[in-house]
Amino acid sequence: MESIISFAVSQANSGAGQPSCAQSAMPLLLMFAVFYFFLIRPQQKRQKEHREMLGRLKKGDRVVTNGGLIGTVHALTEQDLTLEVSEKVKVKVMRSSVSLYASEASDTEKKDK
Repeated sequence: MESIISFAVSQANSGAGQPSCAQSAMPLLLMFAVFYFFLIRPQQKRQKEHREMLGRLKKGDRVVTNGGLIGTVHALTEQDLTLEVSEKVKVKVMRSSVSLYASEASDTEKKDK
C-alpha cells in the first residue's frame, strides 16, 4: 500500500502533466499576431495615407470634410484651410477634418460653370 502512495506522489511531483512556459504563452502570442495583422497594421496604413493626402492638398482641390461639407480649397495654412462651398461662400475648417480628396474638379463640372 505504501508503495502505491509513494508512486502516486512521485508522479505528481514529476510535473509530467504541466505545460511548459512556451506552451502556455503560445495562445497569447498567437492572439497578439492576429490583432496586429487584422487590426493594428491596417489602421496604421490608413493613418499614413490620410497624413500624406493632407500634405498634398493645394489651392483649387475639391475635398469632402468629415461633416459632409463639399468644397474647393481657397486658402491653406498649417492648421486649417478655407473652403469655398458656393460662390462667395467661404468656410474655415480644420485641415484634419478633410476626409476625401479629388485633385481637380472633373471636366463635366468645369463645363457646367
